[in-house]
Amino acid sequence: MTGLDEAYAASESHLERLLSGLATTADQREEVDVGYRVVDGPVGPLLLAATPSGLVRVAFESEGEDAVLQELADRVSPRVLPLPGRLDETARELDEYFAGRRRHFDVRLDWQLSSGFRRDVLSHLAVDVEYGATTSYAGLATLAGSPRAVRAVGTACATNPIPVVVPCHRVVRSDGSMGRYRGGEEAKHALLELEGVRWLRSEPGGC
Repeated sequence: MTGLDEAYAASESHLERLLSGLATTADQREEVDVGYRVVDGPVGPLLLAATPSGLVRVAFESEGEDAVLQELADRVSPRVLPLPGRLDETARELDEYFAGRRRHFDVRLDWQLSSGFRRDVLSHLAVDVEYGATTSYAGLATLAGSPRAVRAVGTACATNPIPVVVPCHRVVRSDGSMGRYRGGEEAKHALLELEGVRWLRSEPGGC
């Protein structure tokens, strides 16, 4: 590393610390509505975002960080800042999950990006479909009290704002194939394998 490179790295590090300090101060003054950070895992980088009420968004790299932050600004609040400390507990639980030491998440959730039937579906999913188990879209529709609403269940899973923590990867097609996933088929397959589900057929298709 040249002297110029070292100076640039030191300057960048100083700027990051400064921005982090400003964000923390703003949070203490209750001026940050959405705090976020990025963590690494076996399915690639995940953007985590939380309001004071709880975890509001988990996004895969393929969704695009800028697009996700704009979505949060548009749908939650424009007061969005990097605030790693607010996501410490979520990051810790995700690390434990990816290491095979955690089977369910205890972090508080903010459901404001889901409403109506979609929220009902995801709430049942978070509670009723356990680690290492799967259900079909039809099965989840029955759990949600609307057995005929299979397509709507598929939409709820496809638009799940808190994937991994709210485990829509455990919902598969009735024929045993995986179906679509917000993070991509490879990520869904990796999460199911992590939980010990190895019998699924990998085929393209819908719900």
